[in-house]
Amino acid sequence: MLTRRQALAASAAIPAAAALPQVAAADAHAGGPPTAGLSRSFSLGDLGVSVLLAGTATREGDQQETFGMNVDADTFAQVSQDAFIPTDKSQFFFQPTVVRTGDQVVLFDTGLNADGITAALESAGVAPGDVTTVVITHMHGDHVGGLMRDGEPTFGDVRYVTGEAEMAAWREQGLPDNVAALEDRFELIADGAEVAPGLTAVAMFGHTPGMMGYRMSSGDAQALLTADMTNHYVWSLAHPDWEVRFDMDKAAAAETRRRVLGMVADERMPMVGYHMPFPAVGYVERAADDTFRWVPESYQLML
Repeated sequence: MLTRRQALAASAAIPAAAALPQVAAADAHAGGPPTAGLSRSFSLGDLGVSVLLAGTATREGDQQETFGMNVDADTFAQVSQDAFIPTDKSQFFFQPTVVRTGDQVVLFDTGLNADGITAALESAGVAPGDVTTVVITHMHGDHVGGLMRDGEPTFGDVRYVTGEAEMAAWREQGLPDNVAALEDRFELIADGAEVAPGLTAVAMFGHTPGMMGYRMSSGDAQALLTADMTNHYVWSLAHPDWEVRFDMDKAAAAETRRRVLGMVADERMPMVGYHMPFPAVGYVERAADDTFRWVPESYQLML
């Protein structure tokens, strides 16, 4: 029987021309959820996309202290039971994305820390020195944690990009240390800006004042990178009006979820969600009672 490591080595030998989506691991893990150093790669037209598992965390305790804060306990419990998930524990996934477009390598967000993001990049065949642009969707710690290592930029002298509304808001309340260290190097953009060929900013304000998602397009192929537009596939995505503790403007966040999820469902495009279950790629469909349903990608991107 092949070991996990042998199987991974064998999959790496598949010719690139096969263009098959692959899950790769830098290190095997024994039992429990994966931790870091995994990636999920696929082609989107001429774009090479890799979703990176840069870390995970299990949160214990009453999950309604974080999700569904505006619904009654019985409703929260029933929805959770129907989805086969407990109400006293949840699993978080932290998943930046790297996109190869032309001669550029664009990294969206940097995870919790430098070790996690570099291990995940390595699993996708990308070294920190290969990255040409780092885009920060928003400035929560689990997205900017990997910007610096031991007081030095993890990715060196590269281009840094973030939303102008996001930067303005955090300047007022105090920039995270990792962002402050690089503040004068950031290029600030608005909704609709193209940060690299095929990568266009989409305003998704609410979770933070200026969070941006990104439409990834090549020819007729497209997908939407949604950052933290939704934080959980049931308690946030399926029920977009449920309040989430992490959302800084809860009404705006709910409005954004309804708008973006409706667009993803109606356009039937793949979505990459930072906190969706690994490997974070899937589809959204409209469901009963004005809700949505997360449909994990299976083999669609192989075709």
